Amino acid sequence: MWYAWVSDKIGLNALLFKEAGTVSATVVALELLLCVVGAYLMGSFNSAVFISKRLYGKDVRDYGSGNGGLTNMLRVFGKKAALYVLIGDMLKSALAVFWGAWVLGGVFSPEDGAYLAGLFCVLGHIAPIFYRFKGGKGVLAAATMILLLNPTVFLVLFTVFVVVVAISKYISLGSVLCGFIYPFLIWLYHSQYKSEDNQTSFFVMIFAFVIGFLVIFMHRENIDRLAHGKENKLSFGKKKAQPQDGSVDEEDDDSDEDDDYEDDDYEDGDDSDEDLEDED
Repeated sequence: MWYAWVSDKIGLNALLFKEAGTVSATVVALELLLCVVGAYLMGSFNSAVFISKRLYGKDVRDYGSGNGGLTNMLRVFGKKAALYVLIGDMLKSALAVFWGAWVLGGVFSPEDGAYLAGLFCVLGHIAPIFYRFKGGKGVLAAATMILLLNPTVFLVLFTVFVVVVAISKYISLGSVLCGFIYPFLIWLYHSQYKSEDNQTSFFVMIFAFVIGFLVIFMHRENIDRLAHGKENKLSFGKKKAQPQDGSVDEEDDDSDEDDDYEDDDYEDGDDSDEDLEDED
């Protein structure tokens, strides 16, 4: 896998320590700290909040569902803004996974380092230190991590997600089910390669359970609405999302058009979907 190459050829320990067995416990502890703090800070960079403030002069968390994620960005500011968020969040997660393999490879398994960094990137996305610990739900960051570390499992999860959403029209249900089956799929996959390195599989399983739990936990309100039949279904209406408190911006009070923002900065929001649930 790519992370083994990173560890062996350009990894931090490969560059600093040419001979095996020269890494002290203090250095290992510092590298662990460097890995998790760096990955958390990467995850704390919230593309939705940054782009909404820089391009539109507003905080996306003050609108729609109040979530700082891709779907709410699509709902409030439109497809182009959501595309920027998609690219930004995938890049930060990819960088965090690479970071983990680079820092910890050679001391630990590079796969473990990548999973550990990916986990803390997801935590940073959910509770970003730069944005008062109010972020997204971590689905996109987790999905990118899974894609890079185990494309086979990602393909299965993506298929399950698409099928569930296509049948039920509930995006949240697809995300919750994927979070639930993800640890099982990781176990099933690693059970086929158990001959030499059970320890690595054990640590990967721990990370998989934590990621799965986080995805489900962050959708607890969606689960409650699903249980009571109040969850919104996927649709493609053009009703504009209002601020989170239900008020209407002053600039929109006198507008006679239901589907368009007065400010040209919001022209891409016409096709946004208010009924989409926030998944990242």
